[in-house]
Parts: sequence; structure tokens; C-alpha cells
Amino acid sequence: MKQIQTIVWDWNGTLLNDVALCEHTINKMLKKRGLPLLDHDAYQRVFQFPIIDYYRKAGFDFDREPFEALAKEYMDYYQPRSLQCKLHAHVLDMLEHFRKEGKQQVLLSASRLDLLQEQLSNYPLSDQFEQVLGISDYYARSKAQLAKHFVEESGQAQDQIVFIGDSVHDYEVAKQAGCACILVANGHEHKEKLLRCDCETVDRIEELASLI
Repeated sequence: MKQIQTIVWDWNGTLLNDVALCEHTINKMLKKRGLPLLDHDAYQRVFQFPIIDYYRKAGFDFDREPFEALAKEYMDYYQPRSLQCKLHAHVLDMLEHFRKEGKQQVLLSASRLDLLQEQLSNYPLSDQFEQVLGISDYYARSKAQLAKHFVEESGQAQDQIVFIGDSVHDYEVAKQAGCACILVANGHEHKEKLLRCDCETVDRIEELASLI
């Protein structure tokens, strides 16, 4: 992948270490409704995009409560607490490494853009990303269209762009955009699920330096 000129990063779970908070938030909601809680392994196995399918697999009944209300309850609890989350180890080192190599770095998230920017303001990242792309609501259906539009507008060949994330959806987004993908197995989805994708999977973000 030495021809790569642009890295498109996922945020939640890939750069931001919010996994424990997300597990706590979903379990708080499940406990409130008398539903079985998720341990870490179960959480990583049921987590997926679109988020509505993850909620369904976690045990929520949309005949009792609409997904939109559940998503709002989740974000009302999660967002202010997410501002206390740390970045994964070596994230700043890797971003700086690729910046010095002259790579363009872009942040692409299935988070609502204003909430994403609020999170970003807590970290020394202002000079690392040339673009920050998020969606217009907090239902996290997909970021595929954002990705495809970015690639089309970039003017770069698809083999010069790599997507990096922590979920099967990140692989699907990259594939739909016609680009390569590398998955990091320290986020929201179980490594077994990531290994089924036709792309590189690493355990730690610092391993990316030898691949790109």
C-alpha cells in the first residue's frame, strides 16, 4: 500500500476509545427495561451498522419503543460523557507519522457532524485532518454515501485511498467506494467478525505504519 496518498479514518472505536462508555450506556438502557445485559464479548458480537439492527439484536423491542426515541436516549447519555474518553494509545503518534509522510488525512464518521466536532475539540487534532465528514442525524444508518462522494470529489485514483476503521461497516464503506481498507481489532466489533472481511486486520493502531 505504499502508493497510498489519503487515509480516511473512522472515529469511534478506531481513534476514540469510547468502547467502555458505549457498553455502559447500552447496558444502562437494557437494565432500565429489565433486559439481559451484555458483557464485552457479547457487545462486540452484536454491535453492527446500521445501529437500528444492533439495537434489535441487543434486545430492544421497537413495538414497545421506537428506535428514534431509543437513539435519542442513548445519545443524551453518551455524548456529554464521551468528552471524557481518551484516544486509543499511539493515535497521536500515528497521525503525526502519516502527516510527516505527506499523507492527506480525513475523518469520516457515522456520527452527527456537530456532535463529532464537539468531541474533536477536546483533543489536539485540529491540524491533522484536512476534512471532517459526519452525517446529519444520530441514527448512524450508514456513511457509505459520504465516502463515495468524498472519493469522487477528491480527484484521486481509488487505489491511492485507504479507509481505516474498527467495524465490518468500515470495510463495506471502503468497498463501495472502490478503495482498500484496514481494520483495527481494538474497537466495537469482535475480531472474528473483522477477519471475515477481505482486507488486512491488525490488533493495534501502531501496526499501520508498516502497512501504509
